[in-house]
Amino acid sequence: MPGTADRIYASARPRLLQIRTLLASTERQASLGSGFLVNAKGYAITNYHVVSQFALEPETYRLEFAAPDGQRGAVKLIAFDVSNDLALIQIERRGLPFFEFDRRALEDRTPHGERLYSMGNPLDIGFTIVEGTYSGRVARSYNERIHFSGALNPGMSGGPAVSSSGRVVGVNVAKRLGGELVSFLVPARFAAELLARNPDPIALSPDAVRAEIGRQLLAWQASLYKLLDEQALPSRALGPYRAPDNPASWFNCWARTNAEQVPKPRANLYTTMCYTESPLFVANDLSTGEIRVTHSYAKSIDLNSVQFAAFLSREYQPTWFVWNRKRHSRIRCHEAFMERQSEAPPMRAVWCARAYRDFKDLYDVSLLTVTEDRANEALVSRLNMHGVSYENALQFGQRFLQEIRVVR
Repeated sequence: MPGTADRIYASARPRLLQIRTLLASTERQASLGSGFLVNAKGYAITNYHVVSQFALEPETYRLEFAAPDGQRGAVKLIAFDVSNDLALIQIERRGLPFFEFDRRALEDRTPHGERLYSMGNPLDIGFTIVEGTYSGRVARSYNERIHFSGALNPGMSGGPAVSSSGRVVGVNVAKRLGGELVSFLVPARFAAELLARNPDPIALSPDAVRAEIGRQLLAWQASLYKLLDEQALPSRALGPYRAPDNPASWFNCWARTNAEQVPKPRANLYTTMCYTESPLFVANDLSTGEIRVTHSYAKSIDLNSVQFAAFLSREYQPTWFVWNRKRHSRIRCHEAFMERQSEAPPMRAVWCARAYRDFKDLYDVSLLTVTEDRANEALVSRLNMHGVSYENALQFGQRFLQEIRVVR
């Protein structure tokens, strides 16, 4: 309702902030976001990705806030939570009004369909308020997110989404590209927990920040792979094979085929893909945390065994995102032929890994296999894991291999 939005915005306006990352050498803004005050000591919440440039390179960038009344000043980074894309900052002003957290949101009792009001400074055009509804948790996401049916735009990241009482239900974090009014919030309880830790300001040396990011990423992946290890790994039939298909309910799965291509292909290819949709933002050139499982069942139509092997060789290539020399070591691979139990087909397997330069004990790992038991059909399988410890990659990779079997 317009009257409700006007009332909420009038009360909230002095509690809102624009957070600017400035290139120190030019004093020009490099990125923009929003934030909101959460206590009288000048503490405020924003997104980690809003302050990430400064966090990783404090000698190159600095942070500045701009308030709706025109006041500006320095920003101190207190703490951050990479997995929930949150940061706790402090401005140099004290005694300002601040937001409170909605008790129902902290207890996960916000009703579906409730009106929410998101605030921030989109595209640097001025502070604004956007109305939408609370649509519950995003189903296919390991990281807990709220679906908000309002229009978030760049620059609103880190701003508050509040109930009609003006209390915070979530923190603006993202929108779905290619969708209309599909936006996401970080649940308020994660921001409340970050504030409740009452941390001292973090050491702003690049080494200390990277060590803390690495610690958080290692803890996050440890919880993720522990959860996967505790549950069954379901499988799906693909031609004469069975293979692990959808590791958890929060994977998103699709399928495709080349059977309808023109001209008609000489070998049919049926592909399934399951992947996570909650990557962790680390830097503008680095996101991590994804797991992707892909299977391609290939069957010859009129190719002889030599031609079919050549067809498979085109499919049998490790897949990676673009190599970033700044972030990753070079890829190292090992290939082996695997003889296994009678119900499991012989396979060729390639294991590739690259290390993260800045974050100790974290790797991107790819496992690629192709069955070797038939001359006219085969299963090509891929498991890609990003931001994983080597131990967890080995353990999950072994489970993945064990589930590839012959069913007829």
